[in-house]
Amino acid sequence: LAAEAGLSPAQLAVAWVLQNPNVSAAIIGASRPDQVAENVKASGVVLEAGLMARIEEILRPVAVTDPKRVHDSVPERRP
Repeated sequence: LAAEAGLSPAQLAVAWVLQNPNVSAAIIGASRPDQVAENVKASGVVLEAGLMARIEEILRPVAVTDPKRVHDSVPERRP
């Protein structure tokens, strides 16, 4: 999907987070300056509704978006 949108996978991920109404803050991790520069390029990207829907469809089996269920889905410990 990222290639179709002309974005890197990191840019698509950051753009999706910034446009997602279920996300209140975007926290990016970068260990190198070039990663920061890559992430910043996503700040002005507007993803089309169709692309957002395709991303949501891909994430549907694994993402918990119901605020009432979010805490129930967090594992006790990470593997």
